[in-house]
Amino acid sequence: KHLLRKAAARTSDAVCATIGTLLDTYTPAECTNYFTHSGYNRT
Repeated sequence: KHLLRKAAARTSDAVCATIGTLLDTYTPAECTNYFTHSGYNRT
């Protein structure tokens, strides 16, 4: 959330573009760990 707020995108297109850019900064392992620790289990 912090990085998205810092980008200060104000339109839906800008928010989507920002999210796409931010997702590239995280590795698949980091994403997996986030969801695992948030209580989401792979079925």
